[in-house]
Amino acid sequence: MAWRDVIATRGRAHRVRDGRRPVERYLPGYLVLRHYRRGWLRGDLLAGLTVAAYLIPQVMAYAEVAGLPPVMGLWACLGPMIVYAFVGTSRQLSVGPESTTALMTAVALAAVAGTGPGDRRADVAAALALLVGVFCVLGGVARLGFLAGLLSRPVLIGYLAGIAVLMIASQLGKVTGRRVGAQGALGQIADTATHLGQVHLPTALLAGAALVSLIALRRIVPLAPGPLVVMLACAAAVAWTPLREAGLRTVGTIPVGLPTPRLPDLTGIDLGPLVPAALGLAVVGYSDNVLTGRGLAERRKERIDANTEFTALGVANLAAGLTHGFPVSSSGSRAVLGDSMGSRTQLYSLAAVVVVVLAMFFGGAVLAAFPTAALGAVVVYAGLRLVDVAELRRLARFRLSELMLAVATAVGVVVFDVLLGIGIAVVLSVIDLLRRIGDPHDGVLGYVPGRAGMHDIDDYPTARQVQGLVVYRYDSPLFFANADNFRRRALEALEEGEGEPEWFVLNAEAINEIDLTALDALESLRAALAERWVTFALARVKHELAADLARVGFTERIGEQHVFATLPSAVHAYVDYFAQRHGAPPPGLPDPLPPIYPA
Repeated sequence: MAWRDVIATRGRAHRVRDGRRPVERYLPGYLVLRHYRRGWLRGDLLAGLTVAAYLIPQVMAYAEVAGLPPVMGLWACLGPMIVYAFVGTSRQLSVGPESTTALMTAVALAAVAGTGPGDRRADVAAALALLVGVFCVLGGVARLGFLAGLLSRPVLIGYLAGIAVLMIASQLGKVTGRRVGAQGALGQIADTATHLGQVHLPTALLAGAALVSLIALRRIVPLAPGPLVVMLACAAAVAWTPLREAGLRTVGTIPVGLPTPRLPDLTGIDLGPLVPAALGLAVVGYSDNVLTGRGLAERRKERIDANTEFTALGVANLAAGLTHGFPVSSSGSRAVLGDSMGSRTQLYSLAAVVVVVLAMFFGGAVLAAFPTAALGAVVVYAGLRLVDVAELRRLARFRLSELMLAVATAVGVVVFDVLLGIGIAVVLSVIDLLRRIGDPHDGVLGYVPGRAGMHDIDDYPTARQVQGLVVYRYDSPLFFANADNFRRRALEALEEGEGEPEWFVLNAEAINEIDLTALDALESLRAALAERWVTFALARVKHELAADLARVGFTERIGEQHVFATLPSAVHAYVDYFAQRHGAPPPGLPDPLPPIYPA
């Protein structure tokens, strides 16, 4: 007996609701690590080392963005990266502090803690992470991951392109050696473009050389650890060449110390204003996770579980809150960087954690020597790889509306930031869906010489209809958005028949759903046909649709004898009717007439 069929008993395996073993349901990452392959180790270790080298200065900077001590950025990545490796479903995501969530955290802290002492702000930040964790876990329990289904492939491609622009714009200060005073990607780009005279030339040259080297290494030696090689070379150049005197900035001192897990001190803290902020952070963080995770997974023919990702992000934020951190999400730049280094599993995140801990205690001098210009060039390189030009061309060849949806998503993310940009993309996706369902393909069916079955007469010039019989197919569910469209086009189809129409047969094979508005439109069509003495019949009616039609009395009004399981049975019934009325079969029939039940 298979484990899925085992009844739950004490001390034995049991079937879970969704058909998976408990370890598969709650620890999918552990399952991947348990079946680890030796061939993945090199890529995971190189990716872990490279991501750690980039992560350390990045998360320290994000902590400062949030108005917190830099060391809290390091603390905020350790616990989340460890737990996500076991509970997450993405093999590429790098969970931890991220720019958008850091900015949102700063706003929430300013509203609750103001400019109070550092300890109070740290406790508020940890409490905020715990609230985000609770909301995300509840989202996973409520199985709200279906919301990710609203994010179509054009949205995904456009989102990654928009994130690429945000990533590149965020590094302009590092690669130019000047302080960018503007906020937002467009402001940062404009500020840099209008102050080119202030660019620190040695910094820009080093960043440019690093970027060119990364691109060249990728093309010439694709398996080489390009980002790591380039960063080490740049560090050596700054340390041992005249660049040392050129005033290039480096990472600097790495703080030492690990956090002791504990609950934050909430004495005197009003949690009320934190609730909406935590809810917004949960939405942004989850959207970022699932979009980036899906984008990277699809490149390797893998998949992520949208519901499990909700829970995984929640557990990661709970870990951050318990280790003196602040709300976390996933970093697109770190995930892409790890992917470019050949990461295959979340072992690369565990390796990065080990490197971070060792660096905090023993390797600070090496990491401190990394020039920030080289780190900025690595991020720009990772951002450029997020723009999938081939997929954009594919969208353009397939349908212009798909390309426009991708472009609108990218523009929305860049102009309005991540949350509102995603919201705009979802609204546009729904509008496009309603447009297509509201005006779907339809067809009048006839017989084609030499081809079995009935086919759309528009597709075959030699197709011929049976005289007096209109067989009409509407390729969509029927609901309020297309009810009027269906009735109008069905009546127009009567005019395409051979001779005076006597029967109208609705081929309902594509109608798997109907609402009350559409039922009213169907009844209106029946009444209009009755006024013209045209018999209304149905063919290929699904069981659920038949039950809905019977419940409102529609089947009784047309007569059960006019509801057919197949198109051949409907045609045979019409032939019998026509022969009885006119004394001969109707013109337009194939020879021989297909049987009701083909052999």
